[in-house]
Amino acid sequence: MPVTNFEVHNWVKHPDNPVLPPGGGAFDVGCCMNPSVIRKGDEYYLFYSGADKNGDRRICLAIAQVSDLTKWKRLGPIFEIGEPGAFDEMWCVLPCVHRIGGKWHLYYTGRNRKSLGLQSFTGIGLATSDDLVAWKRYSPDPVLLGDGFPEWPDNKGIAGGGSILNIPQADGSVIYRMYYTLATGTTSKDLLVDQAKQSVVAHSRDGISWSDKRVVLRPRLDADYENAAAIGLTIWKTSRQWRAIYAGIGTRFGAYSLCEAVSNDGLAWERGKPDENLSIAPSGTGWESNMVEYPNVIEENGKLRLFYCGNGYGATGIGTALADKLE
Repeated sequence: MPVTNFEVHNWVKHPDNPVLPPGGGAFDVGCCMNPSVIRKGDEYYLFYSGADKNGDRRICLAIAQVSDLTKWKRLGPIFEIGEPGAFDEMWCVLPCVHRIGGKWHLYYTGRNRKSLGLQSFTGIGLATSDDLVAWKRYSPDPVLLGDGFPEWPDNKGIAGGGSILNIPQADGSVIYRMYYTLATGTTSKDLLVDQAKQSVVAHSRDGISWSDKRVVLRPRLDADYENAAAIGLTIWKTSRQWRAIYAGIGTRFGAYSLCEAVSNDGLAWERGKPDENLSIAPSGTGWESNMVEYPNVIEENGKLRLFYCGNGYGATGIGTALADKLE
Protein backbone atom coordinates (compact mmCIF):
# COMPACT_ATOMS: atom_id res chain seq x y z
CA MET A 1 0.00 0.00 0.00
CA PRO A 2 1.30 3.54 -0.79
CA VAL A 3 2.53 5.53 2.18
CA THR A 4 0.27 8.41 3.20
CA ASN A 5 1.58 11.53 4.90
CA PHE A 6 5.20 10.55 4.37
CA GLU A 7 7.43 12.09 7.04
CA VAL A 8 11.17 12.78 6.82
CA HIS A 9 13.58 13.27 9.71
CA ASN A 10 14.37 16.71 11.06
CA TRP A 11 18.12 16.77 10.53
CA VAL A 12 19.87 19.40 12.67
CA LYS A 13 23.15 20.29 11.00
CA HIS A 14 26.38 20.67 12.95
CA PRO A 15 27.25 24.38 13.39
CA ASP A 16 30.86 23.74 12.34
CA ASN A 17 30.12 21.93 9.08
CA PRO A 18 31.99 20.71 7.18
CA VAL A 19 33.62 18.88 10.08
CA LEU A 20 36.12 17.13 7.79
CA PRO A 21 37.19 19.56 5.04
CA PRO A 22 39.88 18.71 2.48
CA GLY A 23 43.50 19.51 3.23
CA GLY A 24 44.46 17.29 6.12
CA GLY A 25 47.36 16.01 4.06
CA ALA A 26 48.56 15.47 0.51
CA PHE A 27 46.27 12.46 0.34
CA ASP A 28 43.03 14.49 0.66
CA VAL A 29 43.95 17.96 -0.54
CA GLY A 30 41.41 17.73 -3.38
CA CYS A 31 38.35 16.28 -1.64
CA CYS A 32 36.94 14.29 1.26
CA MET A 33 34.01 12.23 -0.01
CA ASN A 34 31.94 9.06 0.61
CA PRO A 35 31.83 8.76 4.43
CA SER A 36 31.40 5.29 5.96
CA VAL A 37 31.47 5.31 9.76
CA ILE A 38 32.03 2.60 12.38
CA ARG A 39 31.81 3.27 16.10
CA LYS A 40 34.47 1.63 18.27
CA GLY A 41 34.08 2.48 21.93
CA ASP A 42 33.94 6.24 22.27
CA GLU A 43 35.47 6.84 18.83
CA TYR A 44 34.21 7.10 15.29
CA TYR A 45 36.31 5.50 12.57
CA LEU A 46 35.47 7.48 9.44
CA PHE A 47 36.45 5.87 6.14
CA TYR A 48 36.32 8.21 3.16
CA SER A 49 37.86 8.82 -0.24
CA GLY A 50 40.53 11.50 -0.45
CA ALA A 51 41.89 13.07 -3.63
CA ASP A 52 45.54 13.99 -4.09
CA LYS A 53 46.78 16.93 -6.19
CA ASN A 54 46.65 14.80 -9.34
CA GLY A 55 43.04 13.80 -8.78
CA ASP A 56 43.77 10.16 -7.88
CA ARG A 57 41.56 9.00 -5.01
CA ARG A 58 42.29 6.55 -2.22
CA ILE A 59 40.34 5.17 0.72
CA CYS A 60 41.47 7.05 3.84
CA LEU A 61 40.77 6.79 7.57
CA ALA A 62 40.15 9.49 10.16
CA ILE A 63 39.30 8.97 13.85
CA ALA A 64 37.51 11.30 16.28
CA GLN A 65 35.85 11.17 19.66
CA VAL A 66 32.08 10.76 19.44
CA SER A 67 31.81 13.76 21.76
CA ASP A 68 33.80 16.08 19.44
CA LEU A 69 33.39 15.70 15.68
CA THR A 70 35.52 18.74 14.88
CA LYS A 71 38.86 17.13 15.80
CA TRP A 72 39.86 14.28 13.51
CA LYS A 73 43.12 12.37 13.49
CA ARG A 74 43.76 11.61 9.83
CA LEU A 75 45.68 8.39 9.28
CA GLY A 76 45.76 8.73 5.49
CA PRO A 77 45.26 6.02 2.86
CA ILE A 78 44.73 2.45 4.06
CA PHE A 79 45.88 0.94 0.75
CA GLU A 80 47.07 2.14 -2.65
CA ILE A 81 45.20 2.48 -5.93
CA GLY A 82 45.53 -0.41 -8.37
CA GLU A 83 48.28 -1.15 -10.83
CA PRO A 84 48.13 0.35 -14.36
CA GLY A 85 45.31 -1.31 -16.29
CA ALA A 86 43.47 -2.45 -13.15
CA PHE A 87 39.82 -1.69 -12.51
CA ASP A 88 40.89 0.68 -9.70
CA GLU A 89 44.00 2.22 -11.27
CA MET A 90 42.64 5.77 -10.95
CA TRP A 91 40.17 5.87 -8.06
CA CYS A 92 39.26 3.88 -4.98
CA VAL A 93 36.05 5.46 -3.67
CA LEU A 94 32.73 4.74 -1.93
CA PRO A 95 33.87 2.61 1.03
CA CYS A 96 31.35 0.41 2.84
CA VAL A 97 32.54 -1.35 6.01
CA HIS A 98 30.81 -4.39 7.50
CA ARG A 99 31.82 -7.30 9.75
CA ILE A 100 31.61 -10.70 8.05
CA GLY A 101 32.95 -14.01 9.36
CA GLY A 102 34.97 -12.47 12.18
CA LYS A 103 36.75 -9.92 9.97
CA TRP A 104 36.03 -6.38 8.90
CA HIS A 105 35.25 -6.19 5.19
CA LEU A 106 35.64 -2.92 3.30
CA TYR A 107 34.03 -2.83 -0.12
CA TYR A 108 35.04 0.00 -2.44
CA THR A 109 34.46 1.14 -6.00
CA GLY A 110 37.24 1.29 -8.57
CA ARG A 111 37.58 3.60 -11.55
CA ASN A 112 39.81 2.95 -14.55
CA ARG A 113 41.47 5.46 -16.87
CA LYS A 114 40.33 4.19 -20.24
CA SER A 115 36.53 4.36 -20.08
CA LEU A 116 34.24 7.38 -20.05
CA GLY A 117 31.65 8.66 -17.60
CA LEU A 118 29.80 6.21 -15.40
CA GLN A 119 31.04 3.30 -17.48
CA SER A 120 34.56 3.86 -16.13
CA PHE A 121 33.42 2.50 -12.75
CA THR A 122 33.67 -1.21 -13.50
CA GLY A 123 33.93 -3.11 -10.24
CA ILE A 124 33.60 -3.27 -6.47
CA GLY A 125 36.74 -4.47 -4.74
CA LEU A 126 37.39 -5.78 -1.23
CA ALA A 127 39.92 -5.30 1.56
CA THR A 128 39.84 -6.98 4.99
CA SER A 129 41.07 -6.12 8.47
CA ASP A 130 41.15 -7.45 12.02
CA ASP A 131 41.36 -4.06 13.74
CA LEU A 132 39.91 -1.42 11.35
CA VAL A 133 43.38 0.11 10.92
CA ALA A 134 45.59 -2.38 9.03
CA TRP A 135 43.94 -3.45 5.76
CA LYS A 136 44.85 -6.03 3.13
CA ARG A 137 43.34 -6.33 -0.34
CA TYR A 138 41.48 -9.57 -0.90
CA SER A 139 42.35 -9.58 -4.61
CA PRO A 140 43.55 -7.19 -7.32
CA ASP A 141 40.28 -8.00 -9.11
CA PRO A 142 36.76 -6.91 -8.15
CA VAL A 143 34.38 -9.21 -6.28
CA LEU A 144 31.28 -7.65 -7.84
CA LEU A 145 30.65 -6.44 -11.40
CA GLY A 146 27.93 -4.36 -13.03
CA ASP A 147 26.35 -7.32 -14.78
CA GLY A 148 23.52 -9.74 -14.06
CA PHE A 149 20.59 -7.49 -14.97
CA PRO A 150 18.79 -8.55 -18.19
CA GLU A 151 17.37 -5.03 -18.59
CA TRP A 152 20.93 -3.75 -19.16
CA PRO A 153 22.82 -6.69 -20.72
CA ASP A 154 25.87 -4.69 -21.80
CA ASN A 155 26.24 -2.49 -18.72
CA LYS A 156 29.62 -2.22 -16.99
CA GLY A 157 28.98 0.65 -14.58
CA ILE A 158 28.77 -0.16 -10.87
CA ALA A 159 29.28 1.77 -7.65
CA GLY A 160 28.97 1.01 -3.94
CA GLY A 161 28.26 3.28 -1.02
CA GLY A 162 25.06 1.71 0.32
CA SER A 163 24.40 -0.48 3.34
CA ILE A 164 25.08 -4.16 3.98
CA LEU A 165 22.43 -5.99 6.04
CA ASN A 166 22.51 -9.34 7.82
CA ILE A 167 19.43 -11.33 6.75
CA PRO A 168 18.85 -14.22 9.22
CA GLN A 169 17.76 -17.53 7.72
CA ALA A 170 15.47 -20.23 9.16
CA ASP A 171 18.40 -22.62 9.61
CA GLY A 172 20.28 -20.11 11.77
CA SER A 173 22.66 -19.00 9.04
CA VAL A 174 23.02 -15.46 7.69
CA ILE A 175 22.81 -14.09 4.18
CA TYR A 176 24.44 -10.72 3.54
CA ARG A 177 22.56 -8.23 1.39
CA MET A 178 24.57 -5.45 -0.22
CA TYR A 179 22.83 -2.32 -1.49
CA TYR A 180 24.80 -0.74 -4.29
CA THR A 181 24.40 1.30 -7.48
CA LEU A 182 23.92 0.09 -11.01
CA ALA A 183 25.31 2.96 -13.07
CA THR A 184 23.67 2.60 -16.48
CA GLY A 185 24.31 6.13 -17.75
CA THR A 186 26.35 6.89 -20.85
CA THR A 187 28.05 10.19 -21.62
CA SER A 188 25.49 12.69 -22.81
CA LYS A 189 24.45 16.33 -22.43
CA ASP A 190 21.08 15.03 -21.25
CA LEU A 191 21.23 14.65 -17.47
CA LEU A 192 18.66 11.85 -17.51
CA VAL A 193 20.94 9.81 -19.79
CA ASP A 194 24.35 10.83 -18.45
CA GLN A 195 23.52 10.27 -14.77
CA ALA A 196 21.15 7.31 -15.02
CA LYS A 197 21.57 5.15 -11.90
CA GLN A 198 19.37 2.87 -9.80
CA SER A 199 19.75 1.16 -6.44
CA VAL A 200 20.14 -2.60 -6.61
CA VAL A 201 20.99 -5.47 -4.25
CA ALA A 202 23.02 -8.66 -4.37
CA HIS A 203 23.23 -11.46 -1.81
CA SER A 204 26.11 -13.53 -0.44
CA ARG A 205 26.84 -16.14 2.22
CA ASP A 206 30.57 -15.47 2.45
CA GLY A 207 31.01 -11.83 1.41
CA ILE A 208 32.96 -12.92 -1.68
CA SER A 209 30.53 -14.49 -4.15
CA TRP A 210 27.44 -12.38 -4.86
CA SER A 211 24.23 -13.42 -6.64
CA ASP A 212 20.44 -12.96 -6.57
CA LYS A 213 20.67 -9.43 -7.94
CA ARG A 214 17.57 -7.22 -7.99
CA VAL A 215 16.59 -3.60 -8.65
CA VAL A 216 15.03 -2.10 -5.52
CA LEU A 217 14.81 1.65 -6.21
CA ARG A 218 14.63 3.50 -9.51
CA PRO A 219 14.56 7.16 -10.51
CA ARG A 220 11.00 8.48 -10.74
CA LEU A 221 10.07 10.89 -13.50
CA ASP A 222 7.32 12.60 -11.49
CA ALA A 223 9.84 13.81 -8.88
CA ASP A 224 12.25 16.19 -10.60
CA TYR A 225 14.84 16.00 -7.82
CA GLU A 226 15.33 12.26 -8.39
CA ASN A 227 14.32 11.68 -12.01
CA ALA A 228 17.86 10.73 -13.11
CA ALA A 229 19.24 8.66 -10.23
CA ALA A 230 18.41 7.11 -6.85
CA ILE A 231 21.52 5.72 -5.18
CA GLY A 232 23.36 4.92 -1.96
CA LEU A 233 20.59 3.47 0.21
CA THR A 234 21.71 3.78 3.83
CA ILE A 235 19.31 1.67 5.91
CA TRP A 236 18.34 1.23 9.56
CA LYS A 237 15.59 -0.68 11.36
CA THR A 238 12.83 0.77 13.51
CA SER A 239 10.47 -1.28 15.67
CA ARG A 240 8.08 -1.76 12.76
CA GLN A 241 9.83 -1.12 9.44
CA TRP A 242 13.00 -0.30 7.56
CA ARG A 243 13.92 3.30 6.87
CA ALA A 244 16.53 4.68 4.49
CA ILE A 245 18.17 7.87 3.35
CA TYR A 246 19.72 8.03 -0.10
CA ALA A 247 20.94 10.43 -2.77
CA GLY A 248 18.86 11.45 -5.78
CA ILE A 249 19.87 13.35 -8.90
CA GLY A 250 17.31 15.30 -10.84
CA THR A 251 16.70 18.19 -13.17
CA ARG A 252 15.46 20.49 -10.38
CA PHE A 253 18.90 20.96 -8.84
CA GLY A 254 21.00 19.45 -11.63
CA ALA A 255 22.87 17.50 -8.95
CA TYR A 256 22.35 15.49 -5.78
CA SER A 257 19.91 16.01 -2.93
CA LEU A 258 19.10 13.66 -0.04
CA CYS A 259 15.83 11.73 0.03
CA GLU A 260 14.16 9.18 2.33
CA ALA A 261 12.17 5.97 1.88
CA VAL A 262 10.46 3.30 3.99
CA SER A 263 10.03 -0.45 3.50
CA ASN A 264 8.50 -3.48 5.19
CA ASP A 265 11.08 -5.91 3.82
CA GLY A 266 14.06 -3.86 2.62
CA LEU A 267 13.27 -4.65 -1.01
CA ALA A 268 10.08 -2.77 -1.91
CA TRP A 269 10.44 0.90 -0.97
CA GLU A 270 7.84 3.66 -0.64
CA ARG A 271 8.65 7.35 -1.08
CA GLY A 272 5.29 9.07 -0.71
CA LYS A 273 4.19 11.76 -3.15
CA PRO A 274 6.72 13.95 -4.98
CA ASP A 275 8.43 16.36 -2.57
CA GLU A 276 7.26 14.48 0.53
CA ASN A 277 10.48 12.46 0.73
CA LEU A 278 12.93 15.27 -0.10
CA SER A 279 14.97 15.38 3.11
CA ILE A 280 17.96 17.73 2.62
CA ALA A 281 18.27 19.92 -0.47
CA PRO A 282 21.17 22.10 -1.57
CA SER A 283 20.92 25.36 0.36
CA GLY A 284 22.57 28.65 1.22
CA THR A 285 25.72 30.04 -0.34
CA GLY A 286 28.33 27.91 1.38
CA TRP A 287 29.73 24.40 1.34
CA GLU A 288 26.42 22.65 0.44
CA SER A 289 24.84 25.28 -1.80
CA ASN A 290 25.00 23.19 -4.99
CA MET A 291 24.61 19.58 -3.87
CA VAL A 292 24.32 17.24 -0.89
CA GLU A 293 25.19 13.57 -1.35
CA TYR A 294 26.72 10.29 -0.12
CA PRO A 295 24.75 9.85 3.12
CA ASN A 296 25.83 7.49 5.88
CA VAL A 297 23.83 7.00 9.10
CA ILE A 298 24.84 5.53 12.45
CA GLU A 299 22.86 5.34 15.69
CA GLU A 300 24.23 7.65 18.38
CA ASN A 301 22.89 7.64 21.93
CA GLY A 302 19.31 6.96 20.86
CA LYS A 303 19.42 9.37 17.92
CA LEU A 304 20.57 9.14 14.31
CA ARG A 305 23.89 10.64 13.24
CA LEU A 306 24.16 11.49 9.54
CA PHE A 307 27.41 12.07 7.69
CA TYR A 308 27.23 13.48 4.15
CA CYS A 309 29.10 15.51 1.53
CA GLY A 310 28.60 18.92 -0.04
CA ASN A 311 29.55 20.70 -3.23
CA GLY A 312 31.70 19.10 -5.91
CA TYR A 313 31.33 15.48 -4.81
CA GLY A 314 33.25 16.14 -1.59
CA ALA A 315 35.34 19.09 -2.81
CA THR A 316 34.09 21.04 0.22
CA GLY A 317 34.31 18.07 2.57
CA ILE A 318 32.12 16.02 4.89
CA GLY A 319 29.49 17.40 7.25
CA THR A 320 27.19 15.88 9.82
CA ALA A 321 23.69 16.26 11.26
CA LEU A 322 21.64 14.74 14.06
CA ALA A 323 17.97 13.73 14.22
CA ASP A 324 15.49 12.05 16.51
CA LYS A 325 14.37 8.65 15.26
CA LEU A 326 11.09 8.25 13.42
CA GLU A 327 9.14 5.02 13.38
